[in-house]
Amino acid sequence: MLLKSSVLRASQLASRQVRSNIFRNTLQQHFSSTGPTTKLIGPMDNAFNRERLAVKQHAAESTDLWRKLCIYVVIPSLLLATLNAKNLWDEHWEHVSHMPPLEERPQYSYMNIRTKAFPFGDGDKVSDIHGNLILTLNSRSVANVLTLKTLL
Repeated sequence: MLLKSSVLRASQLASRQVRSNIFRNTLQQHFSSTGPTTKLIGPMDNAFNRERLAVKQHAAESTDLWRKLCIYVVIPSLLLATLNAKNLWDEHWEHVSHMPPLEERPQYSYMNIRTKAFPFGDGDKVSDIHGNLILTLNSRSVANVLTLKTLL
């Protein structure tokens, strides 16, 4: 009984492998771009099939070209650009580290010139994460609070 079942199982596995190999080989020949159908013989040699074969060969060549471009041009270019960006980043922060702190830098008359009011306020209003207005205590904010109270 054991011998019969193992022989049956082995024959089933062998038949599956043979069927799958036949099916796989048929699919590979059907979908391959350089398969056995590169030459047209007999009634298959007509204008339509020649044009299809030419398109198929052109597609294979174009695909190969773009694959080579991606591997040999794009990837090295990206690596070089990444290396360049990293070097620029390091140089920038090395330069910034030699500068004095922001509080010790001189305030020149041409810096922070504000001749026009900002559309969102004078910069003396701060809001919290919920959007509620937090007023700082200076002369403008006190005047704003007073005008807000009179309007309400």
